[in-house]
Amino acid sequence: MNGAVMNDENGIRLTEEQARRRRQRNIAIGVVLAALVVLFYFVTLAKMGAGILGRPM
Repeated sequence: MNGAVMNDENGIRLTEEQARRRRQRNIAIGVVLAALVVLFYFVTLAKMGAGILGRPM
């Protein structure tokens, strides 16, 4: 179980190393999701073409 301690009252208690690695993994997932949002935004703008800038609001 990778060094995690099972506690019946509190569930699984992570070691310091596991908590650090979980935080790093969460940050990496957040960065990837943000990059995908930016990528989809620019792809959408590119597919709409230059006409999108000339549209009245």
